[in-house]
Amino acid sequence: QVQLLESGGGLVHPGGSLRLSCAASTSIFSMIVMGWYRQSPGKERELVATITSTGGTNYGDSVKGRFTLSRGNAKNTVYLQMNSLKPEDTAVYYCNFRSYGSLEVWGQGTLVTVSS
Repeated sequence: QVQLLESGGGLVHPGGSLRLSCAASTSIFSMIVMGWYRQSPGKERELVATITSTGGTNYGDSVKGRFTLSRGNAKNTVYLQMNSLKPEDTAVYYCNFRSYGSLEVWGQGTLVTVSS
């Protein structure tokens, strides 16, 4: 069974930065796509950013130019660098892992709060 270990959430002032990390606990399955989604109260879960095994990235419109998703040196690890954070970025951020055979796993979520 694949589990996702998320870290890096917390409280930050507007304009500040945070880095989220996500690592998949598997040496058997290789990622096809990994990334982050977020959900705030009363809203649907939305795309933040994803990255493919070949390095292709996709970003939600609201984070383009401010967030950067990258792969780590360790297999099945990704990092989300979030800069110029705004109060509207406040949400629970969920890591997502997809592999072959329609395998898809979600993390438990990490809270990011942007507030003065």
